[in-house]
Amino acid sequence: MKNLKKLALTTIAIMAFVFSVSAQKNYLKDADVAYENHQYFNAIELYKQAYTKVKKADAKSRILFRTGDAYHQINDLKGAETYYSKAIKAKYPDPIAILNLADVLKAQQKYPEAIVEYNNYKKEMPSDVRGENGVKSCELAQQWKDAKNTPETRLKVENMALLNSKESDFSPAYSDKKYTTLIFTSTRQGATGSIDITNGQNHSDLYEAKLDKNGKWSTPAPLATTIVSKMNEASVSVSKKGDVMFMTRCPEAKGKTLKCQLYVCKKQGPSWAEPEPLPFNIDSVAFAHPAINVTGDVLYFTSKLAGGYGGKDIWMSTYSKKDKAWGQPVNLGPSINTSGDEMYPYMADDDKTLYFSSNYHLGMGGLDIFKAEKSTDGKFTKAPENLKSPMNSAGDDFGIIFEGKKIKGYFTSNREGGKGSDDIYSFVLPPLNFNLTGTVVSDENNEPVQNASIHLKGSNGDMFEFNTGADGKYNFKLKENTSYEVTVATGKTTASKSFTLGFLANKDMGKLTTVDENESKDFVKDFALTPVKAEIRFPAVLYDLGKATLRPESKDSLNFLYQTLIDNPTIVIELQSHTDSRGSNTANQKLSEERAKSCVVYLSEEKKIPLARLTSKGWGEGKLLIKDAVINKAKTKEEKEALHQKNRRTVFRIINWDYVDPNAPKSDKPVFKPQVKGEENSEEVETNETK
Repeated sequence: MKNLKKLALTTIAIMAFVFSVSAQKNYLKDADVAYENHQYFNAIELYKQAYTKVKKADAKSRILFRTGDAYHQINDLKGAETYYSKAIKAKYPDPIAILNLADVLKAQQKYPEAIVEYNNYKKEMPSDVRGENGVKSCELAQQWKDAKNTPETRLKVENMALLNSKESDFSPAYSDKKYTTLIFTSTRQGATGSIDITNGQNHSDLYEAKLDKNGKWSTPAPLATTIVSKMNEASVSVSKKGDVMFMTRCPEAKGKTLKCQLYVCKKQGPSWAEPEPLPFNIDSVAFAHPAINVTGDVLYFTSKLAGGYGGKDIWMSTYSKKDKAWGQPVNLGPSINTSGDEMYPYMADDDKTLYFSSNYHLGMGGLDIFKAEKSTDGKFTKAPENLKSPMNSAGDDFGIIFEGKKIKGYFTSNREGGKGSDDIYSFVLPPLNFNLTGTVVSDENNEPVQNASIHLKGSNGDMFEFNTGADGKYNFKLKENTSYEVTVATGKTTASKSFTLGFLANKDMGKLTTVDENESKDFVKDFALTPVKAEIRFPAVLYDLGKATLRPESKDSLNFLYQTLIDNPTIVIELQSHTDSRGSNTANQKLSEERAKSCVVYLSEEKKIPLARLTSKGWGEGKLLIKDAVINKAKTKEEKEALHQKNRRTVFRIINWDYVDPNAPKSDKPVFKPQVKGEENSEEVETNETK
């Protein structure tokens, strides 16, 4: 009896052990099946249960790694970090665990910790460039994140709270010419279908939102019932005309997620017709993220077709009008595609700039957005450019679209601070504001000068004019990436409170540029002008006693006058010459006239000033500055001679402000457009004026 009891107990123990082993094996098997079928949400729970059952260290480390990987696949970075770390401590033999840990640390902006793990991976796998690239990407990410006053940092990025939900909202696409309708993917509450076995979220559906006249988006609504089904629908691209839509559909069957395929559907009245699969789909290969070009004859998409570079690649298919069919997929090549994943293509309206996301090209986190341009042969041969922060982040950034050729549009990100898992963000490049201001004053008393004409000339061909008011102030709005010259011109109405006869312009010129300026800036250029008086003196024109021949040093004085005439091209002057009191009145009168004429001859013949701008007059000794009585009191001969020299002078006065050179070609004279107050100096101003 005792032996029978012992046998019974032994049998029970064996059965319990067998049941335990069987349950253990079932947990592992079910977890592995779920994992292989991309049912990561279920796999995590099954692996956790299996972990409590297994005893062997290698089996436990494998479970920890797979659990971390499943968390990584559903973008639970903290969960992935925890389990990758546990797997490494448990001596998981594959160094990929170290690399994956580094990746999730980078994706959480833990750059110093990530660099440590990338270097650890380099030690284990020195021939794998992913270690070194990881270190470089962390360093660049920190650099881009901390950057200031760069073109990238000017971008204004905002979460579209009215479009987003607590779930995933991603891959926006414009569906009309006016950019007032958005179609995007969402797993929000109310989506059609059951829970997605891949990620535990609702199935993804396509939603539509419209922009009203006030610039506000409507509440998103599901797309037509012909499009939305119990399957996953996602990532659409609509033709420029808005009449053809390409989309991704991912069916399920018997608890398994089947490979996603590309579909096309045509506009049918206000709705859409039933989607039809594209001919190059292969059941065993996934296709996703379609992007049609501006002309509607090239379709870009993502796939792991044979002949790629390792991960998900970007491919293209060209539509043949002759055959009325889409051609076989062509890989975009190694400049775009890598051993990592390249996804979510978008071809800009210029039909040469491709935007896409990659987790392999040097970036800031998971997926980063890059741009690449076709070479002259139509192929992509140059390395793509990272869009940097704030467009990219430590998270996944993808699915970018542009509003035509504007630096404005939308993209998707799961960065920190979002509303849900994936959110739609807007971006726009605000215009830089550049202003030029200044004040025109009298150089004698700093009084404001009104009716001074400020001329602005840009390297882009723009020319504008602003006349100062009573305050002497002027202002212009400047454009980006333009160099400018600013000068002042005067006329007979240019005046200040104390000086009413006008002001002379000078060669003072302001030079400034907005080229390479990445911040708004105010420029200041003031002008000081010389007032016109009844008699305008300039540096002495000297003559020897009794002679009308110009001294060599007198030509320097006349060169000053020459420059004044150049700076003031509309004035006509009268040169007036004076003698001292020595000699007869008649002789002095003749001498003064000859001296005045000698100045005219020099300016007209040697300096080529038109004679029509020059007249002369001799005053003889009629307007002495210093009387003989004063001169006679001088103690020395030299002092007396110096006083007589002051009487031997040449001055000028303005007799006309309206000179126009009859021989000058009309095209030689710049045409300045009047500044419209409150309007930017641009071609739009001119257009408005002509209406």
